[in-house]
Amino acid sequence: MTTGRMEAFSDGVIAILITVMVLELHVPDGTTWSALGDELPTLLTYVLSFVYLGIYWNNHHHMLAVTEHVTGGVLWANLHLLFWLSLVPFTTGWMGQNHAATIPTAAYGITLLAAGTAYFALQSLIIRGQGEGSALQRAIGRDWKGKSSPLLYSLGIGLTFVDHWLGIACYVVVALIWLVPDRRLEHLLVAE
Repeated sequence: MTTGRMEAFSDGVIAILITVMVLELHVPDGTTWSALGDELPTLLTYVLSFVYLGIYWNNHHHMLAVTEHVTGGVLWANLHLLFWLSLVPFTTGWMGQNHAATIPTAAYGITLLAAGTAYFALQSLIIRGQGEGSALQRAIGRDWKGKSSPLLYSLGIGLTFVDHWLGIACYVVVALIWLVPDRRLEHLLVAE
């Protein structure tokens, strides 16, 4: 089966998740900067989660652009990824509404870790299905980003119990690592 249907479904789910998150934002009570400051933790958490969903959307698109076909296993792995991404609005709201309290911030990190692991599993199944030397395998190479992200998420989850800002800093670092579209795949797409 071609990748088009899976990509369209995934795009729709990610668009809905972003919509759910923005609908959870509350308008400040008042017209002053301090009124906006009361909503700042929720707004900043939304921004971080929006960036994360954008990163997944972008990299998912690039990955499928070099994927020739998908199997039933790949479809299930994609649903596994979408399941974890569907929890992003929930943990975003929980963390933001509780001003990055320890447990909600750790839960946010666990969701990010699970989504990252699911993405890695999806990528691995695609590579296995495409065979050795596939375009995707050549493009990702040693995949230092994919392998370092779970370590940084785990570090962030642990550091959250020391100081929630340290945990959030780890989550931001991972987002910054992935913020630039995956040049490995972009170069491959331009070359073809």
